[in-house]
Amino acid sequence: MTELNSTITCPECGHRSVEAMPTDACQFFYDCRGCGTVLRPMAGDCCVFCSYGTVPCPPVQAAGGRKTTDGPGCG
Repeated sequence: MTELNSTITCPECGHRSVEAMPTDACQFFYDCRGCGTVLRPMAGDCCVFCSYGTVPCPPVQAAGGRKTTDGPGCG
């Protein structure tokens, strides 16, 4: 079963926030609620959830749940 929530951790301030992931689009930007830093995916990741979340995005989960630099992404 696909998980639709992921906890994003800001690499700047360490703030953690549980967020709902979109199932039909990538989320390329995320504004940290702790410090205001705008997070963007790291090189090779398709979205902020794959880079900073506890659970990868739904398309990656559907492909086996592994974050890879050459695997499927959100789009």
